[in-house]
Amino acid sequence: MGEKSLQKKNMIVEAARGVFLQRGYKAVTMKDIVEACGISRGGLYLYFSKTKELFEAVLEKEAGALSDGGSAIPEAESPGEAMLMYLDEQKREILRDKGSLTVATCEYLFENGLSASDNPAGERFEENVRLLCGLIEDGVAQDWMVCESPERAARNILYALEGMKLTARTIGVSEKDMDGQIEYIMGILGMVIKKGNKKVSSTLFYSLFIVKTGLSFQRNIFAGV
Repeated sequence: MGEKSLQKKNMIVEAARGVFLQRGYKAVTMKDIVEACGISRGGLYLYFSKTKELFEAVLEKEAGALSDGGSAIPEAESPGEAMLMYLDEQKREILRDKGSLTVATCEYLFENGLSASDNPAGERFEENVRLLCGLIEDGVAQDWMVCESPERAARNILYALEGMKLTARTIGVSEKDMDGQIEYIMGILGMVIKKGNKKVSSTLFYSLFIVKTGLSFQRNIFAGV
């Protein structure tokens, strides 16, 4: 594929992502994509024949961004600060209710009945587990966190956050809900905030409904439990 063709394909995928964000997966038609891209129907079908292919391209692009170093983990002076920045960004994304393909991904997976081995969302989830696990390992090594199994902790944190994203799109969540969930995550890591020469332990707050919501959906979506 030539450079111009590749640029056009990427433009289509980016425009399609915006449509899936707004409308989910099931409600989107090829006509919607044509209108969002401003190209002819024939021009679209040169690259994609159906919305399923388009949505898979969107997921693959996001997974590729992580693999190429587009980490969701921010750079910071310490693992503790990086974790706080990461959780704050997750909070802002969830409260904005923008930028997440959670609902569209659920619809895509349930409609197509995909197994874990054929699941691009699962691959993306596992890459996020790997990145977050690395951050937790660094936090343990530098005495910012206490955790016997960084991989398990990373997985559970992501289950909880994915559950929050879905809950935000269905019944809604408040800033207080998010603050409580962040305190819960910090608590399971035994995380401390350093202030001068003192360490102040975080408050442990267990949001059972949110965690259960995340786990129940991720059992079907990411096949990780």
